[in-house]
Amino acid sequence: MRPYYPEARVVEAQEELAGVRIADPYRWLEGDTDEVRSWQHRQGELVESFVKDWPGAAWLREQVDRCTVARMGAVPRYAGGQWFRTQQVEGPSRVQAVVSQAPFGPGRVVFDPRTDNAGRPPYVSWISPSPDGRTLALGVCRDGSERNTIRLVDVDSGRELADAPAAELMDAWSGGAHWLPDSRGFFFSAADGGPTSGVQRVLLHVRVPEPATTVVDVPWLGEQDYRMVLVASDGRNAVAMERIMNPVPVAVAELPGTATLKWRPFITEIEGTVAGHPIGDHLVAVTDVDAPRGRVVAIPLDSPTPNDPSTWQELVAESDAIVRGVVPVGDLLYVNEFADTYARVRIVDRTGAPRGEVPLPGRGALDQQPFPFMALSPRGHPEEFVFAYSTLTESSGVYRHLPASDAVEVLAEPAVRLEGAVTEDRWATSADGTSVPYHVVRRADADADQVLPTLINAYGGYNVPWVPSFPGPMAAFVAAGGVLVHAHLRGGAEFGRAWWQAGRMRNKQNCYADLYAIAEDLIGTGTTTPELLAVTGGSNGGLMSGVALTQRPGLWSVVVPRVPFLDVLGACREGYGRMAVSLELGDITDPEDVLRLAALSPYHAIRPGTSYPAVFVVAGDTDPRCPPWHARKFVARLQAAQTGDAPILLRVWENAGHGWATDRAISIEENTEWLSFVMRWLNLTPEET
Repeated sequence: MRPYYPEARVVEAQEELAGVRIADPYRWLEGDTDEVRSWQHRQGELVESFVKDWPGAAWLREQVDRCTVARMGAVPRYAGGQWFRTQQVEGPSRVQAVVSQAPFGPGRVVFDPRTDNAGRPPYVSWISPSPDGRTLALGVCRDGSERNTIRLVDVDSGRELADAPAAELMDAWSGGAHWLPDSRGFFFSAADGGPTSGVQRVLLHVRVPEPATTVVDVPWLGEQDYRMVLVASDGRNAVAMERIMNPVPVAVAELPGTATLKWRPFITEIEGTVAGHPIGDHLVAVTDVDAPRGRVVAIPLDSPTPNDPSTWQELVAESDAIVRGVVPVGDLLYVNEFADTYARVRIVDRTGAPRGEVPLPGRGALDQQPFPFMALSPRGHPEEFVFAYSTLTESSGVYRHLPASDAVEVLAEPAVRLEGAVTEDRWATSADGTSVPYHVVRRADADADQVLPTLINAYGGYNVPWVPSFPGPMAAFVAAGGVLVHAHLRGGAEFGRAWWQAGRMRNKQNCYADLYAIAEDLIGTGTTTPELLAVTGGSNGGLMSGVALTQRPGLWSVVVPRVPFLDVLGACREGYGRMAVSLELGDITDPEDVLRLAALSPYHAIRPGTSYPAVFVVAGDTDPRCPPWHARKFVARLQAAQTGDAPILLRVWENAGHGWATDRAISIEENTEWLSFVMRWLNLTPEET
């Protein structure tokens, strides 16, 4: 039976980009008015009427709770002879900050957010101890938005210090505080122009002799992108990095002399990635310049020709593997690679000579931040390789490899194992003949000859590798007897720069063609049917889900865009959205490209008189990346266009953002709700109920 949807009026509004005008009939839903809030509330009531009576809800919530673990393994930080880490606590807060003598030994709480606000504790976004271990800097977010402010805590006493800088950080993606080696202060990146501006500036906060915060005057390449300053551990040099998707070191300054830093341009004419660490007189970096699958190079920081790749010393040559990162450990380099999407870590010395390989615990993924820029922030121990690792059936454990050892030491066992589950590696053929890999996770006792409810989870964009790591709450779908598919789409980074370029800008349609090829392969091999097939993704994966819905509505039974980017043109009216579109999707100054984007944009691609599958859109009301109006406008237009009986639902969660700083309790409710909807619609009821 077709649901009764809250009424959504239409207005005479237009979007205009590069002289192209396109109707925007639900523009009013971008506002924060009583009318918008009332409409959104009634949409939430409609959700509750669909999921509240499902008999598997209690079982599912228990499973989601069990599988809701840290998004990235909590790798502890070593400083001043002590280990600093975050740890989960009971109640509404996710973590508290702890110091101990061993990585996961008995510890003392340095900061507990419950003392800040017992009823609604803030979220600890990041921690960064000073090199001498006497001061802990951390970022505190109050509303789930990721925006955070810096706190400074005296480690010995636990007393909060009064000299923290007041500037607000947009998120934790720049690593928080990057300390000077003498612990006198730190660099950090702050939002400039509001949370949706997309503009950041780097500041230097000096605590001694007197607290002072100054803007770091660097010859940056552009106005909009991420920036940070890395400091060499020996205290001799600082390197300014820019660009989140393909970082480059744009400037170098000698340290000390923080009061009069003199920056000289470094690599300013390179389109590719040069992402690494200042070590002594060199930058040791992973680059895709002249090597689309990646290689490791050493570049003198005083080079007179740093923009000439022929002058760079090659330490690790390009190979069949995809080189993604490099970590200095003592006198060695640990090189993080992908081999057919799975992680591999090789060890080389400073000349590039091989020194072995880390015996990783199973076929899976290092827990790494998605963008290469984010992976440059220090963690672990300078003389040990400390890392988090998970698989598609096992949550993150934390491990340590010592350079002279043939084994890894388990520091923290995985909290969750998906018992009785197996993983299969498969390949599909995309429309242009490209082979596209995907992984199937299912229960081992599932009947191979029976079609099963299947959920595809994918991303495909922004040079982000969609690594085969633990799927968190979606593991409950497998435990209930469904098939979970982890799909690798062009636009990601699993196969290097060429894989990314083949799925971005005017090649973006390849990303969605890859998704359809995987769906059709699952159907063709008898794994599932269109009536039992669902697709989901978050952020850019939410855009992917929206595109899949509007381009191929008959291919799916259920579509769940989460924290989605759905109005590609409207996003360009805000700085962050304009940056996101311009970096990955198209040229918004070119009328031809704007028309292509309009055809791609899910909000604009909805066609009246179409029978769409069941849809559940999930958003957060404090999301600075994909604001909830994307979801509201899309759902209003889709509900008006729907001719079939399948429901179109919307849930916007309060005090929740893009997911990076959402409270654990909200995450559990959010994931339980949308998974309940999917499983109910696919008639997947756990046997335990």
